[in-house]
Amino acid sequence: MIHHLDHLVLTTRHRERCVEFYTRVLRMRLETFGQGRIAFRFGDQKINLHEAGQEFEPKAERPTPGALDLCFLAQEPLDSVVRRLETAGIPIEAGPVPRTGATGPIRSVYVRDPDGNLIEIAEPA
Repeated sequence: MIHHLDHLVLTTRHRERCVEFYTRVLRMRLETFGQGRIAFRFGDQKINLHEAGQEFEPKAERPTPGALDLCFLAQEPLDSVVRRLETAGIPIEAGPVPRTGATGPIRSVYVRDPDGNLIEIAEPA
C-alpha cells in the first residue's frame, strides 16, 4: 500500500541554527510554502519544520526537539562528506562504520543536528 516517504516533520528549538545545518552543512534546499512555512527539500522528499511551541495543526501528540534518528544517503562519497563535516566544525560521533540500510549494506557516519537529533549520513557499501 505505501510506496515511499513524501515528507516528515522536524520540531526545533533553534530555527536559525537548524536552517543553517540542513541547508549549509547537508546542502538541502530551503523551500517556503503555505503561510510562511518552511521545509528542507532533497530529491523527491522534504522535511517540514515546526518550531517548538508554535507547531502547525494537526501535529504529533508530543512534538519533541531532538527525538529523531534519521539516515540520509549522500550523493557524494562518504569520505567527501566527512571532510565537509570536519570543515564545518560538525563533530562526528561515530564512523565511518558498516550498517544495514533499507536496500542493503551501507557505510555511515553519525552527527547531531542543533536540536540533538541523530543524523546518519551513508553511502552504499
